[in-house]
Amino acid sequence: MSEIQIIPEPLLHPTMDPLGTTTLFLVICVSCLLFLFTWRKTPGSGKLPPGPVAFPLIGNMLQLREKSLSQHLDELSRTYGSIFTIYLGSERVVVLHGYEAVKEALVDLGDEFSRRGKMPLFETATKGTGIGFINGEPWKQVRRFLLTTLRGFGMGKKSIEERIQEETRFLVERLRNTHERSFDPSLLLAHVVSNVICSIVFGDRFDYEEENFVTLI
Repeated sequence: MSEIQIIPEPLLHPTMDPLGTTTLFLVICVSCLLFLFTWRKTPGSGKLPPGPVAFPLIGNMLQLREKSLSQHLDELSRTYGSIFTIYLGSERVVVLHGYEAVKEALVDLGDEFSRRGKMPLFETATKGTGIGFINGEPWKQVRRFLLTTLRGFGMGKKSIEERIQEETRFLVERLRNTHERSFDPSLLLAHVVSNVICSIVFGDRFDYEEENFVTLI
């Protein structure tokens, strides 16, 4: 004879512990508040120019996608002035709009605005040593070294001018050989620039069809 087991009704319809639900809700609320507080209190935020309200994480991306970037920035300048702040994602960007604002920053206050913005990808690739991405005293030292080296190769002297003129003659000759047919000059111009560099570094130029030269390009 089989037994009949009676299961209590609460076990048939399990529900989440009310205390657990409340705790989860509070954790989410506190996390959101902390995130917003931290995002609003980022260093220098109190000294920033005015700008449109930005959302956490996405910034002003939703507003910017409606129109072209230049049109939208032009409209924002009418509301917030020639200097304003926007957020591209979580990246804060201060925009200078108009000739006067750009001139004041880059010419009148050139020393204060001479540093380059941080680009993590290039900083990782160059380990903070590339002349195009470093700032301050390291940049001055690298620049001084490069100028000294290039002057040794003839930069600023007639010898470099002669090398450029020599390569220009080859360029003109190659253009004449096209017999006025249309063509893409990108590769040819790359060969010309590379040949000037090779002439300075190695002391000689290469023919445009030379296999080793084409491989290097």
